[in-house]
Amino acid sequence: MDIFLQQLVNGLTLGSVYAVVALGYTMVYGIIQLINFAHGEVVMIGAMVAFTVITTISGANTGLPPLAIVLAGVLVAVPACMAVGYTLERVAYRPLRKAPRLAPLITAIGLSIILQHLAMIIWSRNPIPFPQIVTVTPYHFTGNPDGATITNVQVAIIATSILMMAGLLGLVYRTKLGIAMRATSQNQEVAGLMGININNVIALTFVIGAALAAVAGVMVGTYYGIAQYQMGFMLGLKAFSAAVLGGIGNLGGAMLGGLLLGVIEALGAGYVGEITNLCQLASWSDAIAARCATDPNLTLFGSNYQDVFAFMVLIAVLVFRPSGLLGERVSDRA
Repeated sequence: MDIFLQQLVNGLTLGSVYAVVALGYTMVYGIIQLINFAHGEVVMIGAMVAFTVITTISGANTGLPPLAIVLAGVLVAVPACMAVGYTLERVAYRPLRKAPRLAPLITAIGLSIILQHLAMIIWSRNPIPFPQIVTVTPYHFTGNPDGATITNVQVAIIATSILMMAGLLGLVYRTKLGIAMRATSQNQEVAGLMGININNVIALTFVIGAALAAVAGVMVGTYYGIAQYQMGFMLGLKAFSAAVLGGIGNLGGAMLGGLLLGVIEALGAGYVGEITNLCQLASWSDAIAARCATDPNLTLFGSNYQDVFAFMVLIAVLVFRPSGLLGERVSDRA
C-alpha cells in the first residue's frame, strides 16, 4: 500500500505538470489546428529564466524569504515566455496560416531545434543545478518514516496546477475573450465578420499558453532541482500525448489526460520496473544531494519505463479512440 500511495503521489505531481503543458497544446490546436511542437521549449525557457533570476537574487543575499525569491523568478519567466510565444506566432506561424498543414508542422519542429540551441548557447549544454532555496518538508501518510510521503513542494505543484486550470476554464467560459476564442475555433471567417480580431485572439492564445508553460517550467526546476536545454523535448512529447489521450482541442480532456498519463507512468514504472532515482546520482551536484536528504523518493523525467508507458498509451489511444477520451467524433464538411 505504501508503494501504491507513493507512486500515486508521484504520478499526480507529474500529471499536474503534464496537464498544464498540455493545455498550451490543446488551446492552439483547438483554434488554428496546429500542433505547436516548440511548446516544450517554451517550458524550458521558463525554467532557465527562472534559474537565472533565482540564482542572482540568492547570490545577492537580499534577505528575501525563499517563497518571494521563487515568485520573483516566476514573475520574470512568465513575461519572457509570453514574449517568446507571441514572437513565434507573429514571425513563424502567422505567415503560414493559409499554407498546407504540413508547412507549419515542420516549422514548429524547426523552431524547437532553434530554441534548444539558443538555450544551449546562453546557458551551456551541461545540466544546471536549480537553486534549492525552499525547505522541503515531508508529510507521512501513516506516520511511518519509511512509508509513503508527500512533500510541501508536491502539494504546492498540485495546488498551483489546479488553480491555473480552473482559472483558464473561467477565462474561456466566463469572459469576452473566451467567447472570442471559442468563436474563432468554430469558424474564423464568420468570427471575423462578427467583429472579432482574429489575429489578436490567436496571438493571445499563444501568449496564454506560453504563460502556463513558464509556470510549469519553474515547477519542474524547483521540484527536480535540475534544468537542461533539452528538458523541454521529452516533456513536450509527454504533454502532447496527454492532450491526445484526453482529446486534443478539449480543455477538460487535456487536464484529464495529463493526470491520467502521470499516474499511469508512475504506477507502471513503480510496479514493472524501478524508476531511476536521482538520489543515486547525487554526485552530479551538491544541490541534488541536499534535495535527496529531505526527499529520498526524487525521480527523473523519462527514466526507465516511464517513456514506454507514455507512448504505449499514445499508440493505444490513436488505434482504439483517435478522438481521445473526451474528444468528439466529427465528420468533415462537404
